[in-house]
Amino acid sequence: MNAAVSESVATEPAWFKSSYSGAEGGQCLEVAATSEAVLVRDSKCYIGPVLVVGVKAWVGFVRMAAER
Repeated sequence: MNAAVSESVATEPAWFKSSYSGAEGGQCLEVAATSEAVLVRDSKCYIGPVLVVGVKAWVGFVRMAAER
């Protein structure tokens, strides 16, 4: 394996889609966590723009959503 390829594979974040998405796709977001931020993207346009959210802001968002 090429060293440059193995380095890029190691740094690629693992993306996760909501279990509510179902098999037919739909309007879905994917998230990936890094040590500095949470990344959010459109699952239908995975090469498109990525929203970068700070970890503390993401925790606050999830906490607020869980309370509703």
